[in-house]
Amino acid sequence: MDPRIISIHSFRGGTGKSNTTANLAAILASQGLRIGVIDTDIQSPGIHVLFGLEPEEMGHTLNDYLWGKCEIAETAHEMTDKLGVSISGQIFLIPSSIKAGEIARVLREGYDVGLLNDGFHELLEDLDLDVLIIDTHPGINEETLLSVAISDGLVIVMRPDQQDIQGTAVTVDVARKLNVPNMQLMVNKAPESFDFDQIKRDMEVAYNCNVAAILPHSDEMMILAGKGIFALHYPDHPLTQKVKNVAKVLMAS
Repeated sequence: MDPRIISIHSFRGGTGKSNTTANLAAILASQGLRIGVIDTDIQSPGIHVLFGLEPEEMGHTLNDYLWGKCEIAETAHEMTDKLGVSISGQIFLIPSSIKAGEIARVLREGYDVGLLNDGFHELLEDLDLDVLIIDTHPGINEETLLSVAISDGLVIVMRPDQQDIQGTAVTVDVARKLNVPNMQLMVNKAPESFDFDQIKRDMEVAYNCNVAAILPHSDEMMILAGKGIFALHYPDHPLTQKVKNVAKVLMAS
C-alpha cells in the first residue's frame, strides 16, 4: 500500500473533529498500520489530551519545526504504549504547543505554510508511515487549503444543525475545486430521535457527496470526557463500528 494522507476537517469547532481523528488513528493502528497524527490546529491545540500526552512531556512540538528549531521527525512522539491497550500497529503524535506565548506568536507572526507541506511528506518518509492523519484547524484558511489539496482522503465532520449545514457546503465546494479524490461526510452528535436514513439521503442530495457515517449522541462519549480514545475503551460499541466503517471507506480507494 502506498502511504497516504487523510485530513479531518470541520467548518466550525466543537463538531468532534479531534475525537474522530484519534479514533480513526486507533482503529487503523489496530489493523497493524503505522499511523502519524499531526495537530495543525496550532491556534487551539488539543488532540494530545486524547492520547494522554501531558504538556510537560511534549519536548519539541510542531511549532518548533515551523520556527526552524528542529527537524519535524524530532517532534513525533510514539504513543502506542500510552494507549492503555495492546495494538499491533503504531501511532506517532506530532502535537502543537499548548504554551500561551507560543500560540500568541503564531497568531501574531503566522508561519511558512510551504514548510508545513514539506513536513507532511518528510513525516511519511522519516517515520515510514502508512497513513498520516491531519487534524486541521476549523474553517477555511491557508493551512486548511494546503491540507485538503494534498490529501488522498478527506473527512468533513459536521453536526446536523443549520450553521454546520451551511458551512459544510462551503467546505465541500472548496474540496471539490481542489479535486480531493476521496471526500466523505460524517454527521456527528445526531439526536437518537432523528431519522438517520433520512438525514443520509438529504445530505447526499444536498452535497452530492457520500455520507460515510451518522454518529448518534453518546452518553459514554460524554462520560469519557476526552480521557482516552473511545474506540479503544468501547471496541464493540455501535459508534465504534460506525467509525470503523469510515476507516474502511477511506482505505478502500
